[in-house]
Amino acid sequence: MNKNGIVVTFERLKREGKKALIPYLTGGDPCLDKTGELLDFYGKNGASIIEIGVPFSDPMADGPVIQRAMERALKAGTTLGDILGLVRSFKKRYNIPVVIMGYCNPFLAYGLDRFCKEARLAGVDGVLTVDLPPEEGVWFFKELKKNGILPIFLVTPVTGKRRMEIIGRVAEGFLYVVSVTGVTGERQELPRTLEETLIQIKTFFALPVVLGFGVSDVKTIERFSPYVDGFVIGSAFVRRWEEASFTCEKGGIFEEFFRVIKNSFA
Repeated sequence: MNKNGIVVTFERLKREGKKALIPYLTGGDPCLDKTGELLDFYGKNGASIIEIGVPFSDPMADGPVIQRAMERALKAGTTLGDILGLVRSFKKRYNIPVVIMGYCNPFLAYGLDRFCKEARLAGVDGVLTVDLPPEEGVWFFKELKKNGILPIFLVTPVTGKRRMEIIGRVAEGFLYVVSVTGVTGERQELPRTLEETLIQIKTFFALPVVLGFGVSDVKTIERFSPYVDGFVIGSAFVRRWEEASFTCEKGGIFEEFFRVIKNSFA
């Protein structure tokens, strides 16, 4: 079996001495056509991996910006099947790994077996289920792996050693480190102790480590680059996508901000 795209990407970036730029978007925000345009923009402009959020009515880990995005996507009638269709179309044109991020209910409603098989056919490389503990999702994680899809997990500043041991038994691809004990959203400053936390996590896990939740400017990226293998940037992009009236016109607020962020990865 060929290596998973996430693994290949991190191996390449390590050889090149670069960090992974992982933009997040909410699938269907504000409609499927616009999501397709945004995926195309990220594909053409240097995203290392793309994380696509599945809209859900109770996104407990997300702050107001992504909550609004999910409300728009749900209002547009976006389904998990629609998102898999977007991934399928995208992967025909770009060799960029895609991670589906979601809450357990939409996957259960779709059918876990059906989801795993259709995700494989669509070209999904990884799945992050925010509210599914590693102890309770063993069958799901095994089914993902059987279909060549890597289960991705969150680690927080308060995750203890015992918990990390459990996560380490099932996690693959990379570890997504949550910067704060809170929800997603832009932040002016991240905890002073975060560097130490990242060092401990990097020592514990052999997997690449990426930092998310609150990563919203060049200063933060520069501060934490020595400690991680990449960054997930969500609310900062989603808010500007919202402000730009959901367009990627040349010179627009969204595109300008993306290029500023992208240049900090050079």
